[in-house]
Amino acid sequence: MAKPFDAMKTFFTIWFGQVISSLGSGLTNFGITVWVLKTTGSTTAFATAMIFATLPGILLSPIAGTLADRWDRRTAMIVSDFGAGLSSLVLALLVMTGNLHLWGIYALMGVSSAFNTLSWPAFTASTSILVPKEHLGRASGLVQAGEAASMIVTPALGAFLLVKGGLQALVIIDVVSFALAIGALLLIRISKPAPTSEPQPQQSFFREAFYGWRYIKARPGLFGLMAFFFLVNFVAGFANVLYGPLTLALYDEQFLGVVGSTIGIAMLVGTIIMGVWGGPKKKVYGIIGFSLAIGFGLLIMILPATRPTLLASAALMMVFTPIMNGCSQAIWQRKVALDVQGRVFAIRRMIAWFPAPLSFALAGPLADRVFGPGLMPKGNLAPALGPIFGTGEGAGVRVMMVCAGLLMFVVAGASLLNPRVRNVEQELPDAKED
Repeated sequence: MAKPFDAMKTFFTIWFGQVISSLGSGLTNFGITVWVLKTTGSTTAFATAMIFATLPGILLSPIAGTLADRWDRRTAMIVSDFGAGLSSLVLALLVMTGNLHLWGIYALMGVSSAFNTLSWPAFTASTSILVPKEHLGRASGLVQAGEAASMIVTPALGAFLLVKGGLQALVIIDVVSFALAIGALLLIRISKPAPTSEPQPQQSFFREAFYGWRYIKARPGLFGLMAFFFLVNFVAGFANVLYGPLTLALYDEQFLGVVGSTIGIAMLVGTIIMGVWGGPKKKVYGIIGFSLAIGFGLLIMILPATRPTLLASAALMMVFTPIMNGCSQAIWQRKVALDVQGRVFAIRRMIAWFPAPLSFALAGPLADRVFGPGLMPKGNLAPALGPIFGTGEGAGVRVMMVCAGLLMFVVAGASLLNPRVRNVEQELPDAKED
């Protein structure tokens, strides 16, 4: 086993490479968001792009988790970055040759999503090996801090580069960032954990891929946590897909960049809090309690969508998200056996994130065809909801976001009443250390 200092050095090397990659991907995502919304003017088209960016990775999670456990985990991350980087290179060529179309964006986002899904279980499972368990909450906060830094930098930088160099400048930087991430991975080694779970008979690849489901199903506390995030991500998915269209409908891409940077700053603040604090002693209370705070951030949208209101809502949602996620990650990394974490975490991710594409698929048509037209001055929803939300551009989207906030309160309350979820940290023993 590696010495603690060497293990932490390895963790920081991987983390740094992934932060650089995240910065590049963030620039491309910002450019694609503006391109799709400006080209089509359709929330549905934007939501469809988000579906292609998430659904393939979610569906392939069980396979990715099995590969992360079977392969050397460094190799899994290199394959992930290489494939995603290659899709960005193709996107750059399409932009430079003037052949970029909506279907091409959908296809390449799907390919990138499929490769990116291999990185998460490999990196997360490697973190459990490299970081002492008492610092896992802080490590999770550090990982989210990297994501937050990307969210702070990329909207403002993306808006600037989009004006100066167009979409192709953003995508070329993305390709370079993937190359740097692969270079960082080539500098390190990650030891494979010794078997710590019950011996398993030889199984087919497909059956092994779904071993994580059987593992979670046998532990009601973990199953309840997974169900909680299934519902939370369904609710939050509506907000995630609506902030961009709402902002561009009322303002411009420069203010969209301000909203994006505000989200990043709020997330960074949350990760710093989680990194210094480590979360409450009983982390399940942090998960449920901070989900209520996120719901309150959505309820703010009952107010008119002024610039301060949009910024306050986005900031409140994101400042508490890293703490909630960090508490959850610490529980899973402490309770799941090291040698099966790739498979277990992949299934957990697939099920917990599967509702997000469903939210995207529903949010676009509901905004474009139901709530948006219904809350126009002569819309059929205006008599009932107009006195509360007003009418005109953005009113229908605000109704949807407030409804999502109310649902978040219902989900948190139901989970708090579930004793298996409440007591998961006491009822489940910690995994054996390698």
